[in-house]
Amino acid sequence: MTQRIKALQGIITPEMEQAAASDGVSAEMIRKGLADGTIVLPANPCHSALKPRAIGRGLPTKVNANIGTSPDYPSHSTELCKLQEVISAGADAVMDLSTGPGIADMRRLVLAGSPLPVGTVPVYQAAAEARERYGATAKMTPDDLFRVIEEHAADGVDFITVHCGVTMDVVQSLRRRRRVADIVSRGGAFLAGWMLHHGRENPLYERYDELLEIVTRYDVTLSLGDGLRPGCLADATDGPQIQELLVLGELVDRAKERGAQVMVEGPGHVPLHQIQTNVELQKSLCRGAPFYVLGPLVTDVAPGYDHITAAIGGALAAWAGADFLCYVTPAEHLGLPDSADVRAGIMASRIAAHAADIAKGIPGALDWDLSMAKARKALDWQAQIALSLDPPLAAEMRKKKNPGQREECSMCGDFCAMRVFSQALGTDLRPC
Repeated sequence: MTQRIKALQGIITPEMEQAAASDGVSAEMIRKGLADGTIVLPANPCHSALKPRAIGRGLPTKVNANIGTSPDYPSHSTELCKLQEVISAGADAVMDLSTGPGIADMRRLVLAGSPLPVGTVPVYQAAAEARERYGATAKMTPDDLFRVIEEHAADGVDFITVHCGVTMDVVQSLRRRRRVADIVSRGGAFLAGWMLHHGRENPLYERYDELLEIVTRYDVTLSLGDGLRPGCLADATDGPQIQELLVLGELVDRAKERGAQVMVEGPGHVPLHQIQTNVELQKSLCRGAPFYVLGPLVTDVAPGYDHITAAIGGALAAWAGADFLCYVTPAEHLGLPDSADVRAGIMASRIAAHAADIAKGIPGALDWDLSMAKARKALDWQAQIALSLDPPLAAEMRKKKNPGQREECSMCGDFCAMRVFSQALGTDLRPC
C-alpha cells in the first residue's frame, strides 16, 4: 500500500512523522498533501537505509544531486565518494544516473549507502543492456524496459524518472517544427529514437497501467520526465514542450486515481521572464503535483558557471511554486562532475532554495537569516560560521583572510561600520 493510499485512508505513517519532524511541520499536513497529490514522500519499503523526506506544497524547497558512472569514468568507488559529498553538503535526495559498466551493482551500492531518497532513470540501464545484448539501443524491447523498471523497484529505488509523455504525436510535432537543440534529454532521445525506428508508440505511454501497477506495488514515486525540455533559450516554452506537458497532466490524473505518488519534471533552459509562466502552467495542467526542475538555466553562455545560472533560475522557479530543484554543477555541458563540482552545485541550489523559501514565507526560513544578522552585529565569528550554509568553507576563509584573527574582519579592520556606529551610540566603549 502506498503512502498516498494510506493518506487517503486517514492513516499517518511513521514515514510521514519522520518527514514532518525533518521539516518542522505537522504529520497531518504531510498526510493531507499526500492525499490531495500536492506532496510526495518517496519511501520505498525496500530501501532500508532511508530517512524519509517529503517534497511539495508548503514545505521547504528540496534539492537533488546527481551522481553516476559513465563509459569514460566507470569507477564505482569514485561515485561512492561523491555520494558522501552529497550527504555532507546537505542535499535532500540523490539520483544515480549511471551509464557505465555494472549499472545494477552501482545502484545497489548507492541504495545501501544513502539515507537520502534515491532516484534512477531505468531506461538508461535498459538502453545500455540492449546495446550490449543486441548491438543497438533501438533494439530494446518493451519487455526489456519493464523488466528493468521492476528490478529498480525491487532493489529499493524511491523515485524513477520515466519519459511517458514523449508520445508519437509529440515526436511528430517536433519533426515538423525542428528546434535549435532538438532533444537534450537522454531518456527522451532514447525513447524517441526507438519510436521512430520501430514506428510504434512509446511503451511507457502505451503500457502506463502496467507501470502504475509496478510503482504502486513497491510504492515507488513516479517522476514524470520532461523528454522535450528545452536545451537552450531559443527552444523554451515552445509547442513540443507544452504538448508534452499536456500529456503529463493526463498521466498525473491516472496515477492519482490508482493511488500512486507522482511528481512532474520541468525545464531546462528558460529565460528569466518565462520561468513563472512555466511553473504556473505546470501547476495548472498537473493539478498541483510537485514540480521538479533542472535549474532552470537562465542563459546558455556560462559553461563553467552553470551552477550560478541554474541557481538564479532555481530561486525564481521555487518562489513561483516549484518544489524540488535538481542541482547543476560547474561541469554542466563540459563533462562528468567531480566531488568539488558536486559540492559547488549543491551549495548553489541550496542558496536558491533558501532564498525562495524566505520569499514564500516558509516557517523558520527567515529566522535563520535573523540569527546570522545578530551574530554579525555582535562580531561573533563562531556563531556566524556555525550558522553558515557551508561551515567548513566559512571557517577556512575566515582563517585564511584574517591571519591575525582580530575581532573585525580584514576588509574593514578599525573602520568596521558596525563597531563605529555602536561606539557612536555609546554601546561599544572600546577606543577606535
